[in-house]
Amino acid sequence: MTDRGSPATGDSRRLAVTAAQTAASKQAEAIAVLDVRELITITDYFVICSGTSERQVDTIADEVVRELKAAGVRPVRREGESGARWQLVDFVDFVVHVFHEEAREYYRLDNLWADAPVVDWEREFAAS
Repeated sequence: MTDRGSPATGDSRRLAVTAAQTAASKQAEAIAVLDVRELITITDYFVICSGTSERQVDTIADEVVRELKAAGVRPVRREGESGARWQLVDFVDFVVHVFHEEAREYYRLDNLWADAPVVDWEREFAAS
């Protein structure tokens, strides 16, 4: 997805892994990084995670934005701010979905994209 001035695919994967690690640092649960490049054309990776409260959802999303801005990457849009049960942060080549655990169960994005390969983000982060 590098045609829109965003990071190269390798960088996108690295940044998606960074987003997952950042979410983990704020005690996000059930973190998944899905490689959706072969399934859709609008993005390369989905980072999906859960928080146990609206406040934690806010904190996780805020920290992901802060950490990636520090790395020189800004989101093009953010939806569901301030107390939402699902926040979406779109970095073009990867999209971060931060759910309240009940909203995640309701929407079941993991099941919707079950054909997407799962990235072993913990191993990749440890190796970097």
